[in-house]
Amino acid sequence: MTSEAKEAEENRPGGRCLLGNWVEERATALLDMTEPRLRVHKYGHTGILTMDVAANVQGISTFKAAFDAPKILGVRQKGRRTELLENDLIKRISDQIHAELNAAPPAPELCSVTKADFKVEGFKSVRAPLTVDHDYTTKQAISFWSDNYQKIQGMTAVNTKDSPFKRNATFSTPIGEQLDQLDETVLYPSENEANM
Repeated sequence: MTSEAKEAEENRPGGRCLLGNWVEERATALLDMTEPRLRVHKYGHTGILTMDVAANVQGISTFKAAFDAPKILGVRQKGRRTELLENDLIKRISDQIHAELNAAPPAPELCSVTKADFKVEGFKSVRAPLTVDHDYTTKQAISFWSDNYQKIQGMTAVNTKDSPFKRNATFSTPIGEQLDQLDETVLYPSENEANM
């Protein structure tokens, strides 16, 4: 298409319009030819509402211009005592409704498992007497692993039976040095030596 054909297409009046808008379309058909159609659709027709295009829009609507707010009379409509009584009654009712709607939640009954199951009335806790004196600083802790360390696969060499999980560097020690140390020390000392 040439530029003249495009311009003619843009300025062509008519086209699709709503069924009830054909009167307005025909009334503005002459104005549509004066400017490009895209500009008309974007900015509208100039000079339809007012001939003074540079005029500023007034900040008042028809409603505000036609109707005024009612004027308050300068004479007191209620007595002073009646106003005070009404205000006091409104305050009392609003406080009462506020107290009903925003009531404090009831105090929750706190009952833990210990309180419910172990601190039953009549129960007396008695400690069993010690049969053997235990020193937690020197003795090895008893656990599943300390009882079954012989069954663990991939376990490094155990030097003493009472503490099998201490640091051990035998897996990284060269074989030649290990053979030299085997001659000097006993791998598993007796139980009497271990308890000393």
